[in-house]
Amino acid sequence: MSRPAIVLAMEPSRTEHVLPDAVLRRLDTIGRLLDPEPLQRLDDARARRLLSEAEILITGWGAPYVGPEIPAAAPQLRLIVHAAGTVKGIIDEAIFETGIITVSHSAEANAVPVAEFTLAAILFAGKRAFRFRDLYVADRNRDRTYPMQRQAIGNYGRTLGIVGASRIGRRVIELLKPFDYRLLLFDPMLDAAEAAGLGAEKVDLDALMRRADIISLHAPSLPSTQHMIDARRLALMKDGATLINTARGILIDEAALLSELKTGRIEAVIDVTDPEIPDAGSAFYDLPNVFLTPHIAGAIGLERGRLGEMAVDEVERFMSGRPLLYQIRRENLENIA
Repeated sequence: MSRPAIVLAMEPSRTEHVLPDAVLRRLDTIGRLLDPEPLQRLDDARARRLLSEAEILITGWGAPYVGPEIPAAAPQLRLIVHAAGTVKGIIDEAIFETGIITVSHSAEANAVPVAEFTLAAILFAGKRAFRFRDLYVADRNRDRTYPMQRQAIGNYGRTLGIVGASRIGRRVIELLKPFDYRLLLFDPMLDAAEAAGLGAEKVDLDALMRRADIISLHAPSLPSTQHMIDARRLALMKDGATLINTARGILIDEAALLSELKTGRIEAVIDVTDPEIPDAGSAFYDLPNVFLTPHIAGAIGLERGRLGEMAVDEVERFMSGRPLLYQIRRENLENIA
């Protein structure tokens, strides 16, 4: 088989480390990399020239929208691999309906650092590490931290609730196996036997919110999941419980969450918000019981290398006629993040 023509489309400033030189060289041995400089738009003269030859398109963060006009602009295109997470908002549904263009992605690679970050957040939340830090730094002594050590905190025998058996949710569950947690799992797509196979007890969402000491969200953003964590469910949480969100900000009614947090009754580890950057006056920045990070759980820095490597692996499988590991089909779009 001749070496296919490969075109890149992504925002270089957002995708540093995704396709380092060694990965580009590997890619160029599998196919013909028409231009190592990624396209940042698909409608100018350069894009029209490259797309007219393209057989494989590799996209990434900041890629221009791959709309319904692309099959005509790229008549030889047979594979699109998104070297990032979700393809929603990047690849039009019409692409999946062509019957000749296969779509894959590197979301599994992005799941790794999110699961690792979540594990760290869970362990720190169980130890109340952020509260200990703040008191220790404020007091410069241990008058208030010593008594806290006698409280019913720590990570032994605690009840942990996982909301969503997504690829990340499952990775988190796998990482938790060495620890002494009781796991509760809410996912309407799983039955009790499947949850038990993962090492968790299947429960409804209200029961999970009521029983868990630490709750970690891993559900996709769908019409049915928006504001699934609302004022009523937040009120079900135990005093001192922690809510962790590394999924999507829209899953939570944030006004209700802030209202609950202001009472000091619960704690939160928040990596994603809606909007993506909270208003400068948001209490998320100031509340002592909130640990806020700027959407860093996913691949950052050198972790992005997994994205490019996984994308090139998929290209290699496609060229050798092997099944893709991470192909996305039209019917998958409804339930993915």
